[in-house]
Amino acid sequence: MKIGIEGQRIFRKKKHGMDMVALELIKNLQIIDQKNEYFIFVKPDEGNSVIKETSNFKIIELDGGPYPTWEQIALPKAAKKYGCDLLHCTSNTAPFFTDIPLITILHDIIYMESSYFTILNSSASTYQKFGNIYRKLIVPHVVKKSKKVITVSNFEKNRISEFFGLKDDHKLGAIYNGVSEHFKPVSNTEEIKRVKEKYNLPEKYFFFLGNTDPKKNTKGVLKAFSDYLKQTDSNHKLVMLDYDTIELNKLLIEINDPKLIDQIILTGYVVNTDLPAIYSQCDVFLYPSLRESFGIPMLEAMSCNVPVITSNTSSMPEVSGGAAHIVNPFNPEEITQGLIEIMNNEAYRKSLSHKGLERSKQFSWLNMAKDYLKLYELIHSEQSKKNNL
Repeated sequence: MKIGIEGQRIFRKKKHGMDMVALELIKNLQIIDQKNEYFIFVKPDEGNSVIKETSNFKIIELDGGPYPTWEQIALPKAAKKYGCDLLHCTSNTAPFFTDIPLITILHDIIYMESSYFTILNSSASTYQKFGNIYRKLIVPHVVKKSKKVITVSNFEKNRISEFFGLKDDHKLGAIYNGVSEHFKPVSNTEEIKRVKEKYNLPEKYFFFLGNTDPKKNTKGVLKAFSDYLKQTDSNHKLVMLDYDTIELNKLLIEINDPKLIDQIILTGYVVNTDLPAIYSQCDVFLYPSLRESFGIPMLEAMSCNVPVITSNTSSMPEVSGGAAHIVNPFNPEEITQGLIEIMNNEAYRKSLSHKGLERSKQFSWLNMAKDYLKLYELIHSEQSKKNNL
């Protein structure tokens, strides 16, 4: 069987959630499958050392221009050229015009939900707006076109089923994401020192992976952190990743605490292999998103033996599985009280850390890859039977 996998963005240096899922899928398929032939379609970039070709895995670099033309023109043309029996698209969208059987990972349909789309128009970056408009136009056609649509949680599966009226489980399925093996508690003093110096980390801090996407609830977290400092004598800082200083200051003005900037550390982009040390040294990981389809960072933090605060909405209760402190993300006071409870109750803090560590062990990229390999074989078998009729 010849399998094409769309991995357009896995070579870019600043990889994000969907990119990491595609990368882990490919790396783990290389471990378990030496029989089938794979063609990994990527866009040339600077980080091309993340995977290497093997005897049955070929990396095909396609220029193809911006994402829409790359996906709609270059990708199906290349998949046909290399004789692919199926094409696995990993990032919510897929080409319209191809006769090759499609498997599409639909991570979420947040951009299809009108209430979220309205919020997005007012507060998201131009790049996010364009990407979500493209998905909003493409995804309904992709759902019809695909032989199989796979999402990442039962919550999201139900949302997709309801939104598109997909009652047939043969068309729609859920396969959980995993957590990478390098996410584990870091105690090596040299490694901790290196990462602290590299990212200017303080001695005591809470960790938050905020960005300008409205669903991440950055404003709510800032309000909760501001109130936490006012209600306690804590000298904790809030460590955030790659966030724009101008946008941050706007939010601080909105919550009436512009001086809070002095208690915030902006690290810039963090290399994925440095994240375990950052997680391991924080006192609480904050993940009270308004809406998520899965929530890989929760599992990363749990794997590093860190207590997690997350939301009672969407997929987060499903994925956290009772191993996190659950809050209403629309109420910053609940986030504040969660921080107070965790920091003032050592037994509770240790219990959350232990439960989280055990919960994270239930998610594996290797198991995800095995599930997809079974799916490839099923789709190929069904297509072969159809062609022989």
